[in-house]
Amino acid sequence: MQLVSIPEQRERPIKVIKPTASADPARLLQLARPHPSFTLHRTAPHRALATTARRAPDAPGRRSRVAPRRAPTAPGHVLPGTLFLAVGAWHVWAAAARFAADPRGFRLRAWNPVDVGGGGAPAWLPAHLELYVIAGGAFLHMCVEVLYSTHLHIFADGGINPAHLNDLEHGGMLLMFFLFGILALLSQKTRYLPLPEGALCLVASTAFMAELLLFYFHSTTHQGLEGYYHYLLVVVVALCVATTVLGALLPASFPVDIASGAAIALQGLWFYQTAFTLYGPSLPAGCRRDADGHIDCHTHAAQERAEQLANFQLFGLVFLVCAYALGCFAVAAARHGHPDLATMHAKHVAAMEAQLAGAGAGEGDRFVGSALPLEDTAI
Repeated sequence: MQLVSIPEQRERPIKVIKPTASADPARLLQLARPHPSFTLHRTAPHRALATTARRAPDAPGRRSRVAPRRAPTAPGHVLPGTLFLAVGAWHVWAAAARFAADPRGFRLRAWNPVDVGGGGAPAWLPAHLELYVIAGGAFLHMCVEVLYSTHLHIFADGGINPAHLNDLEHGGMLLMFFLFGILALLSQKTRYLPLPEGALCLVASTAFMAELLLFYFHSTTHQGLEGYYHYLLVVVVALCVATTVLGALLPASFPVDIASGAAIALQGLWFYQTAFTLYGPSLPAGCRRDADGHIDCHTHAAQERAEQLANFQLFGLVFLVCAYALGCFAVAAARHGHPDLATMHAKHVAAMEAQLAGAGAGEGDRFVGSALPLEDTAI
């Protein structure tokens, strides 16, 4: 048999330690430790332990610009919530006022001027205030996400800083809403881009679709209660996408127009609810916020209770938005009610009563025909 010699490793030779009576315990423990270039850590709560290489230390005089990932905050949810709530509430009132003022000539709008419903607005308010709020608010929030939150450390170590990918994703989504506001302003104030309302509705739906895709894939990084709140947010954003697309397909539908504004307002309220519950003083019982700002529920029962509380909060906000929409329609009908509105309502009620009466008579005829003949005196 020929013996083959194995060369000894240069970096760290493998030594077989035979314990003896005179062996030093501290020396044995030091030799049994793993190599310092490797570390054993947990990658995620639902994944197994994995061994990964630790990044080599920076060279002397070189400082790494990779910062730790920033946890979500309450102001980061309140600012977009305020914009969505303001635009959605105004859209609901404007749709109700336009329909009450002219129900027969009603047309859906992707945005609403301030003088909707027959005037009465202050003269100093611009007619395109909604578009200014959308474009300006989206641009302001985009600057906060891309410039302030990143501290201009967008690139690090020859590539994009991984600690600020979250901020850049938000900035890309806000860019779509900024483009919608700019395109609508160009369409209204210039003659170079005369887009119809249907096209503007599709542009708005594209912005909401970008938001939906962002939160759908971005929510995979959220676990537990945070992930559930963002999942409900995805559902609300999907309603915004559906209503804006229907607005382009049904340009004369009043229910679609008011539902679009209600969905936008509901999204703003849910941003507020998320900020107060997860990152504010209303954290559910049995859950805590760790040092990194993430939510951790102690037990599975506490997790289920917190999710049920989130469902109840969403139902309450839906009821609140519906009550607001009904109130807006009642006030608009009282202030800007067109005579055709009362005529259409009377015709609708008469048609419903006639339909019910015909259905009742048909049921009675079928019952009498199937039974024995009745005398007139028996009725």
